[in-house]
Amino acid sequence: MEYLNVPSPGIDLNCDTGEGVGNEARLLPLVSSCNIACGGHAGDPASMELVVSLALHHGVRIGAHPSYPDREHFGRRSLKLPAEVLAKALLQQVESLEVILESQQAKLHHIKAHGALYNDLAKDTGLGETYLTAFSPYRQRAILFAPCGSRFADQARRAGFQVWEEAFADRAYRSDGSLAARQLPGAVHSEPERVWQQLRQMVFDGSVSTLDGTRFPIQAQTFCVHGDTPRAYEILAYLSEKLREESIPFAK
Repeated sequence: MEYLNVPSPGIDLNCDTGEGVGNEARLLPLVSSCNIACGGHAGDPASMELVVSLALHHGVRIGAHPSYPDREHFGRRSLKLPAEVLAKALLQQVESLEVILESQQAKLHHIKAHGALYNDLAKDTGLGETYLTAFSPYRQRAILFAPCGSRFADQARRAGFQVWEEAFADRAYRSDGSLAARQLPGAVHSEPERVWQQLRQMVFDGSVSTLDGTRFPIQAQTFCVHGDTPRAYEILAYLSEKLREESIPFAK
């Protein structure tokens, strides 16, 4: 069977890291990209240094995972901040990770927003402009991960950024292609078989089944499993096994 969403040299599977769970040593051998919390919602120099070291050891692409500056709510609350205040906070987060990267002679591969910021970018072009302005120094240096099929993905490309559109294997979707709110029943997939079913559908069929029973088209270049999802290690271990069985190449 032909797969639709596996660009050469293989599928990119990413996970969020450095968020205080402490499972990175188990997760990083099972992914090809990681998104490192860099102080906005979680993370500090020690956690960033640890994850960067593990990523280098396992040949994993390193990304920054900036957030609204909101550690109290883990970056999962939308904030209304002046554009210049938010842009400065976001840039400082990525720069703090770059200090660690330079100390370990590593390079930044991508930038992926976290939580409420990620979701808000998909629907607010004004916020997108602030985000893209903040990261204009990285336009030629880092890929932006963006919600699959979003206006933000198009906005970033028009601004001259390289974009990888992202889909989520462990989250349920609404009919408009947005992620279902975490508090809704069935919004977070924690069973490995369910996560594999969704990933396989996105890869082979180019679509995802939504909560209301419809299908939404998915053309993604990277797929995420959250590092803080319940049973994250079991999920990624199962996905790794199934990908081998399906002869789907795994990018490293």
